[in-house]
Amino acid sequence: MTPVLLVVARAPVPGLVETRLCPPATPDEAAHLAAAALLDTLDAVGATPGVTPVVALTDDLRHAVRGTELAHAVRDWHRLDPRGGTRTDRLVAAHAEVALRFPGRPVLQIGADTPQLRPAVLDRAARRLTGTGTALLGPAADGGWWALGLGDPRQAEALRGVPLSRGDTGLRTRRALRARGLRVVSLPLLSDVDTMADAVAVAATAPHGRFAAAVAAVLAPARGT
Repeated sequence: MTPVLLVVARAPVPGLVETRLCPPATPDEAAHLAAAALLDTLDAVGATPGVTPVVALTDDLRHAVRGTELAHAVRDWHRLDPRGGTRTDRLVAAHAEVALRFPGRPVLQIGADTPQLRPAVLDRAARRLTGTGTALLGPAADGGWWALGLGDPRQAEALRGVPLSRGDTGLRTRRALRARGLRVVSLPLLSDVDTMADAVAVAATAPHGRFAAAVAAVLAPARGT
């Protein structure tokens, strides 16, 4: 059965995204970095064979950096309108909506903080979504996670009560999934983008992408001083 590849992200509106990059980045520069990361991620998903691409975007692309380009990139995608007061609420709601729109289909959810992702990595992960009793978890170097794969998207309810953006988020998520009777299989460890040091490191692993170009543009004035 064709898996759903779900991208959950915020529209890159200055002041609302990647605020931990400020400083040294300005809010506008941080939004440009977020837009580039999201575009690179959408490219990787679009080039992944045998999946149904779905995007859940918080906030309005009309107010976003590179909003027209992003709207064009997802013009043929299924779009979700994530609802909920907290980030966890929005994640759970996005999975629940996938379950309603695509009954019986497994889901692999990613964000836009790993723009170094390649279609081959996503393809291998999607192929491992073999049953409702198994969950996939992609650990991040900071202790969080970059991907969550579920045979039944409704199992994302396990995320409730798990604090996000902490050094033990990955461990707590793994425990919560196991508490629901799921066998948790690890995906490759990746670095996501939380700080400018992370951005520089991630850009170095994908030097030809939009994100790397955006990082270079932010760093150029500092190097010129």
